[in-house]
Amino acid sequence: MALLRAALLGPARLRGAGIPWSVLRNYSSASAKEKARRSAVCERTELLEVLKARVKQLQGSNVPEVTVNKAELAPLVNAKYQDPLWKGGAPGPAEEQPAPRGRAESPAQPSSWVEDLEAGVCTQQLKGEQKLSIAASQLAVEAQAKTKGKAKTKAKASKSLKKPKAKADAAMSWGPTESDSKPQVEAVKKEAKAQRSWRVPRDKESNHHKILQQTVQSSLECFLFLQQPEEAERFLLMYHKSHTKRHLLNVNAYNIVMRCWARKGCLQRVHRLFYMLESAGLQPSLDSYAAVLECLGRSQAPAKAVRRCVKQLKNDGFVVDELFQKCLFEEDEKEKVLKAIRTIKPKYQLPPPPRRKMYKSSLLRAFYSRELQERFQQQLEMELNNTVTIKSVESTKPLTPQATKARKLLDTLRPQWHDSILQALQKSKHNMSQLQMGLGYNILYPYLCLLPDEEYVAIMLQVLNTLSPQGQSLVVLARDLGFKVYNRYITQRKLRGRQLGKVQEVYKSYIHLLARDGQPHKCLPREYWEKLVAEAGFGPSLNLKDCSWPYVLLMRLGMHLLELLVQAVRVPRNSLNPRLEPRLIPVLYHVYSFRSSWQVGLIKPHPIFSQLVSDAAETTLTFNSSVIPMLCPPVPWTSPRFGAFVLNDTRLMRFVDGAIQHQLLLEQCPPVNLHPVLDALNQLGNCAWKVNQPVLDIIISIFNDKGNEKLDIPPPVSEAPRPPAAPGNSATGNKSHKQELLLCKKKAAEMHSLRMDALYKLSIANFVRDKVFWFPHNMDFRGRTYPCPPYFNHLGNDVTRAILLFAEGRPLGPKGLDWLKIHLINLTGLKKKSALKERLDYANEIMEEILDSADHPLTGRKWWMNTDEPWQALACCMEIAKASRSPDPAAYISHFPVHQDGSCNGLQHYAALGRDLIGAVSVNLMPCGVPQDVYSTVAQQVEEFRKKDAEHGVKVAQVLQGFISRKVVKQTVMTVVYGVTRYGGRLQIEKRLKEIDEFPEEYLWEASDYLVKKVFNGIKEMFSATRDIQKWLTESAKLIAQSGQTVEWVTPLGLPIVQPYYRSKSTVLNCNMQALSVKTFNSSQKPDTVKQKNAFPPNFIHSLDSTHMMLTALHCLRQGLTFVSVHDCYWTHALTVDVMNQICRKQFVALHSEKILEDLSKFMLEKYCSPDREMRALWQSKLMEQLSSVPKTGKFNLRQVMNSTYFFS
Repeated sequence: MALLRAALLGPARLRGAGIPWSVLRNYSSASAKEKARRSAVCERTELLEVLKARVKQLQGSNVPEVTVNKAELAPLVNAKYQDPLWKGGAPGPAEEQPAPRGRAESPAQPSSWVEDLEAGVCTQQLKGEQKLSIAASQLAVEAQAKTKGKAKTKAKASKSLKKPKAKADAAMSWGPTESDSKPQVEAVKKEAKAQRSWRVPRDKESNHHKILQQTVQSSLECFLFLQQPEEAERFLLMYHKSHTKRHLLNVNAYNIVMRCWARKGCLQRVHRLFYMLESAGLQPSLDSYAAVLECLGRSQAPAKAVRRCVKQLKNDGFVVDELFQKCLFEEDEKEKVLKAIRTIKPKYQLPPPPRRKMYKSSLLRAFYSRELQERFQQQLEMELNNTVTIKSVESTKPLTPQATKARKLLDTLRPQWHDSILQALQKSKHNMSQLQMGLGYNILYPYLCLLPDEEYVAIMLQVLNTLSPQGQSLVVLARDLGFKVYNRYITQRKLRGRQLGKVQEVYKSYIHLLARDGQPHKCLPREYWEKLVAEAGFGPSLNLKDCSWPYVLLMRLGMHLLELLVQAVRVPRNSLNPRLEPRLIPVLYHVYSFRSSWQVGLIKPHPIFSQLVSDAAETTLTFNSSVIPMLCPPVPWTSPRFGAFVLNDTRLMRFVDGAIQHQLLLEQCPPVNLHPVLDALNQLGNCAWKVNQPVLDIIISIFNDKGNEKLDIPPPVSEAPRPPAAPGNSATGNKSHKQELLLCKKKAAEMHSLRMDALYKLSIANFVRDKVFWFPHNMDFRGRTYPCPPYFNHLGNDVTRAILLFAEGRPLGPKGLDWLKIHLINLTGLKKKSALKERLDYANEIMEEILDSADHPLTGRKWWMNTDEPWQALACCMEIAKASRSPDPAAYISHFPVHQDGSCNGLQHYAALGRDLIGAVSVNLMPCGVPQDVYSTVAQQVEEFRKKDAEHGVKVAQVLQGFISRKVVKQTVMTVVYGVTRYGGRLQIEKRLKEIDEFPEEYLWEASDYLVKKVFNGIKEMFSATRDIQKWLTESAKLIAQSGQTVEWVTPLGLPIVQPYYRSKSTVLNCNMQALSVKTFNSSQKPDTVKQKNAFPPNFIHSLDSTHMMLTALHCLRQGLTFVSVHDCYWTHALTVDVMNQICRKQFVALHSEKILEDLSKFMLEKYCSPDREMRALWQSKLMEQLSSVPKTGKFNLRQVMNSTYFFS
């Protein structure tokens, strides 16, 4: 009886009663007999937990979960600080599990598949378990006698425990015999399960609770990766045995630990965990059964055990085929599951891949399999190395004695810094390892064991290589360090799990599609990849199981590494001045600065270190491999978690750090709905590029010759204005001098930032100057697409775009040269209101200037320098010169991209949505002989308003005479469609008026306030339907947000979208260096109503323009065109401009022929409004009325777009 009470009081009392903690750990050094005995004790301990729960129920002592307010303080855990997780965290609802599909009426028996294996052990356990079960039953009866309340109910329940000993013993041993008492024990388990389920709230989970769950799971994943099943189970038990922490465990947590033991073939451990899972009131998932079957296959279990496991799997509503269709496997897990299945079904075959629709695909005919395979190996090597070191394009200064000395000193210091950081890291890990699991345990410890110590040191040393003299934000540095460790861990997981080997195998076949020399393949890249993966059959899944780390955890890890770096790295004080004492001082300092009213922590290098780096003038730059363009075609996107780089982890959708709503929405979306979006991203990513070397060389020469601000090439910091000399002692002079000094420092910091940005872009371009490369793409939450490499890509400025050419060349054809000339005139900005023929004629008139610019860019008449986009204009001049001088211009192979721009694209979508006739004419949806310029039209309308007011004696209208122009109103007109307010519009107009030297400064505020009203009135008259739609969208979003929900919708291509604007709270991380305020995006928090309503119209329009672009991309893919986009600017070869224009117009008409607003209304009514009138709240009635009143449309005929030359031009 004493032993039973000790067991009921927990593991600590078990140790006091003579049962050592090692019983629960099952050391591998123990004998087989000892292992069996210990495992039996563990199983009995779990049974006692069930009985304990039943006794508590009989005693009426069930205490509901203590409700604790969400922890706003999340300290960094170390010997000094404690993590909330170890204090029970913030209790919240457990993860809601899907209802079992077709679950059998009889209770599940989690031990059934191991009964035969345990038959021999069961006999030895019977005697001990008889005593334990009888004692527990007696305790329950005693408790019943003392219990007040509903006696009948409790009497019925207690009878289930009072059964003959022999029958109870047989049931509790889970032996192979079917005894009459088994249903009674199952009833106890079922009641305990119901009791524990009752404790778990089933309402909507909070984001905070999910983050805590994610933290637990990521820690368990660490133990799985480190192959430490004992530590994983100990960590799980710490939560499982605590009633205040168990709600943080979901089925995935138990599955991870089961996978740990399944890899070892420890069936008893897996069985125990399966039982714990059910005793916690959770429903086993497919992954649970996959772990059990893997273990059965690995331990060569008899067919009877496998058969029982498969039977229960089917009782839970699953099908065997689903194991291979829905589960993700690593290493040889799939083979072991298949081996177990084939013990009962020897002829079982893997389910065939689903049938696919067939489309024509665009191919890179100029590349062959062998060449692409070599490029793949180069890319793989680069990603495995994690970093790439390249030569800087900055001119190498003559090697002065000062530079030689500085380089020598840095070469001496860097090994010392390496050793110091390594020692600090090892000491930190040693201190953490001494702490026991539980109180005082540092949650960061397993994360510091995932990689070799040398890799952590290398990651920390990268900070020194990239830190600017002005310093860097503490938050940014901590985040970058955390993400670098995470990305490296993902790479190691892919290597350990054999995903890399399978990717290599599949990619070898995949490149046959990309390099096909004959007829185009009928499969899309995504379909072809999925077909190859299905044909590969065995091996790991290419998708990793979700193993993302919570943002707060990443920040903690990054802060810990940053603290080690700041403490460890030191430099002699006399490095530059031998007369100073030779003591060591820190290289990095933690300081504070103010950004607006916020105090921000910075890490700044000591001036000695900055001077050393400057003097050394080193000529190399080190980047993460993910910022370099890919050297082979990207891996196609096949799901939200797989695609783009070979190894580097990449998100399909970009979102703010810490937000998880978008990823959850993508994963809940049916996969088929995402196929168009994935295929469009693959089409953009499969465009091959090369560098325009002549243009790059000219840019580098100017960059190294002090730059040129007019040509957008930033000068070096040495050209920054010098601070003025200090004045006398006058207070006024000192104040103005300080102000000038601050301005000079600000200017120097801006110049340094711009210079480094240009240096990175040009150096990367120079690194790939002789290579073909690719830009993998992903998208933001609205569906707008972006290249993944951040520095050098076609979304960059004029300089970057001028450097890029299509790798695939195509003949110009009969009209290609004309399109090149028209494109050049578009780049100059000189003939925006002229017809295409007039632009072509003008280009022919100035051919002499064009050829001079091409032949003598820096020494000739320099016509190209006076254009809107000078570098792209120069590149186009060179292409025209080559083509016009070739024997047959039509046969000239051109790699040059020609652009077609939308005409105020946001207003085009509004005009099409509202069938607004006047608006459609203004934005070129209607055919017209010359392009219509909506900005000039609005400016003319505002001028008419001004004249009338001036005649009536309005002073500000009289002052504005001669100052209203296209330029003054353009920005406001452009941004009205994206939700600019009158306040924002006034600031835009005020800025434009300030640029006019002659405008009287005293009228700036009054004039800008007057003009913004007239601009809004003018747009309202021209785009009446547009304003109605914008108002409807804004009001709908306002009511939705006021109801406590975020605005969601689905694009016409099936992409789900949610607006991530909440009244965010900050979690404070208490670190040794400083407290960090980390914003948390909590789906249970109230939405930010103002942001939700103001952002909905522009975000909705952005989602439409991205849909139009993706439709155009997919149809260009089908017709074999090269196509890329910069949002509403579409690029293709000169040969295919006319074809792309037709596709672009056709898809715009097809898109807006859909009932977009009606479908949006229907979707929102279903999502936000209850169909039951009696259950409908007052706010729902108001919202339903608003959503149902879809704005009426005008009479514009959408088919007119097909004949509009200047729709995109």
